[in-house]
Amino acid sequence: IIVDETPPFDDVPRNNPGDTFAPSPIPDPGIPEIETTFNDSFRDYMGKEVEASTEEQAKQLLVDIEQNTGAKPGIIYAVFSPTTVNSSNIQAETQVNPINGDRVALKALDKDPGNASHGRDDYDLNSPFFQANTFGGASMSDQLELVLVTAEGPPVRKRVDITRAQMLRLSNEMRQEVTNVRRGNAFLRSSQQLYQALIAPLEPTMQEQGLNNLTFLMDAGLRSLPIAALHDGQQFIIENYSVGLMPSLSLTDTRYVDIKDLSVLAMGAETFPDLQPLPAVPVELDVISNRLWNGAKFLNEDFNLKNLKGVRENTPYGILHLATHAEFKAGTAADSYIQLGQEKLTLDKLDELSLNDPPVELMVLSACRTALGDEEAELGFAGLAVMAGVKSALGSLWYVSDEGTLGLMTTFYKDLLTAPIKAEALREAQLQMLQGTTRLANGQLETPAGLVELPPNLAQLSDRDFSHPYYWSAFTMIGNPW
Repeated sequence: IIVDETPPFDDVPRNNPGDTFAPSPIPDPGIPEIETTFNDSFRDYMGKEVEASTEEQAKQLLVDIEQNTGAKPGIIYAVFSPTTVNSSNIQAETQVNPINGDRVALKALDKDPGNASHGRDDYDLNSPFFQANTFGGASMSDQLELVLVTAEGPPVRKRVDITRAQMLRLSNEMRQEVTNVRRGNAFLRSSQQLYQALIAPLEPTMQEQGLNNLTFLMDAGLRSLPIAALHDGQQFIIENYSVGLMPSLSLTDTRYVDIKDLSVLAMGAETFPDLQPLPAVPVELDVISNRLWNGAKFLNEDFNLKNLKGVRENTPYGILHLATHAEFKAGTAADSYIQLGQEKLTLDKLDELSLNDPPVELMVLSACRTALGDEEAELGFAGLAVMAGVKSALGSLWYVSDEGTLGLMTTFYKDLLTAPIKAEALREAQLQMLQGTTRLANGQLETPAGLVELPPNLAQLSDRDFSHPYYWSAFTMIGNPW
């Protein structure tokens, strides 16, 4: 991707050479209050009640992760707070230029974002989520506030001079642009503005402490943001950091387990009664369970709830790979589902999988889609690991091409054997696509794990690379990234 160094907008938020962002201690309300707010949102959606984590627990967790893995992690809270709330202990050191526009579209029309050939979607101004002054009852004039927690020193808090309305408009624009390959680099202007708002104010501290892993805990409207595609004007964020999404620290099972010796249960389907086929699934399951990892595979009619539960009763597979459709939709958890062969399992029934007994360390959904920008759909996506009873989940925000998904999954499972943490394995797989190492050539898939033979209908595709973030930024590590 060629980056245009000319600012795409006159009002691009950016740092000037003289800007300084000195750390400031976090006053009340602090981390427990933020955690409680997030927990309340997910409690209403998934019915789980937890006690809020504290600053001390967060810092000790990061110390433990560094000792166990060698990674240097940080936790970033991105929340919106009223502009009228101020404290003499907080300096508004970070300034982001306001973005013009007083009408804000909060929810895009529900079109297939995985179709790279569609034109730019219009915003649905008649959506119930579009209100002039509020979003889910919260003020659109609330300002963005960032809190960075690291293993060293007190949390760093930055108030950013950008409103909820402006952030939601930018987020929607980026999601629309990044899912449209035909628009090339059009996503860069919003991506760079979002980087300046979410990352740049904290970057001096992150660089000073040598952080290389960032876990984001986001307010409503930001949880379906493809974090991996954020761009600083020179590089994507994944060229410097592995990233992940967590619903809240309190809701996440953060205990570290090395998964390199675990076996994988790979299940999936090629055709479905009422959904588009996934022709690469047989190859995907074979590569993962036979070529790269030890495991078992169940395809098509053998992919069902009965087999999933029965097999795990006999063998405690620690990794579950589901090559199937999953939809995170507006409404309650009962409106979203994972397709199990011929049957749909709604999110409110996920406990029927009994994935916490024996425990699943990682669940992968290789073909899922989220209603981008929808608050309830975001809760389902960000809360996937919690609802499934697993520590970590890898899912996609939109449908990615069959061959692109196969390429990323092949490289991800190869990297998972050596990477210190799961989020790093995902980062390395995404980088291989960005850099063109994973690509389609001469009817085969070229990957760092070797050549992968494609089914006939995919082998006929023309040569292509997967450098555009449409192909790799949808994939998100959810829950415990370590």
